[in-house]
Amino acid sequence: MADDAIVIKKIKKGGGHGHHGGAWKVAYADFVTAMMAFFLLMWLINTTSPEQKRGIADYFAPASVSKSTSGSGGILDGTSFSEDGGKSGGAVAVVVKMAPEGKPAKSSAETAPPSTPAETRPSAEEIESAEQSAAEQKDFESAEMSLRQAMQDMPDLAELSKQILIDITPEGLRLQLVDQEGRPMFAAGSAEPTDRVKRLLQEVAKVVQRLPNRITIAGHTDSGQFEGPNGYTNWELSSDRANATRKLLMQDGVVPDRIYQVSGKAGSEPLLPEDPYASANRRITIVLLREAPPLPPGTSP
Repeated sequence: MADDAIVIKKIKKGGGHGHHGGAWKVAYADFVTAMMAFFLLMWLINTTSPEQKRGIADYFAPASVSKSTSGSGGILDGTSFSEDGGKSGGAVAVVVKMAPEGKPAKSSAETAPPSTPAETRPSAEEIESAEQSAAEQKDFESAEMSLRQAMQDMPDLAELSKQILIDITPEGLRLQLVDQEGRPMFAAGSAEPTDRVKRLLQEVAKVVQRLPNRITIAGHTDSGQFEGPNGYTNWELSSDRANATRKLLMQDGVVPDRIYQVSGKAGSEPLLPEDPYASANRRITIVLLREAPPLPPGTSP
């Protein structure tokens, strides 16, 4: 009996699943590109205004096409832009819509806006005035910040921060020293300022000296009836308090030529009109006036 043939079977062992080629890289790159485009679209939608969105929508909207009719009335027949349909023998009817008759159009020379006359252009004086106003506004803002910083840096003035009001008005930079309940600026019925007010006016004088503007000082009282000896009323009291403030500013270095006006207004201009008897109505108002713009040559004030 012949020997059985020996069959050798070779088995190749795979080294895992492999990478299946590079196709997955292409698919992954497409996915990343699509996600980037999606998020970019979402960002653009979020940053555009409603008007821009409407403009984009109108841009991509299909052009409006007039109603078409069937060429011969059949369900499978073609369409034509003309109302004549298949009866037109392939010709297209052109319909021109005429606008209603109106006034004849003006020529471009008639519709062009009139040229700006030389008189309406800003003059050199007006430009100089605008520049001066801008510089003055900047100086006022700097002075306001300096005074507020001084009150924060000095403990003895910190408690007065609620009793001084600083704002910029059309008239100029206004400082108002107001009374609070239990913390008056002046003794009752007297024009003598307290020590705290004297200390505060020293800081006000430092700020005032940095600017060349003229100064007005006004005294105010509340609407309570006050009458001292010899007919002494709120009018005299408010005037004396304003004048005492003037003297203190001059003692602290403000030159007399800077003082433009000192007045007493009693209770005629309350800070709180709804409560004319409030303590805040008793105050001293110091205003650094805005400088008048230069007059054109040959113009008298």
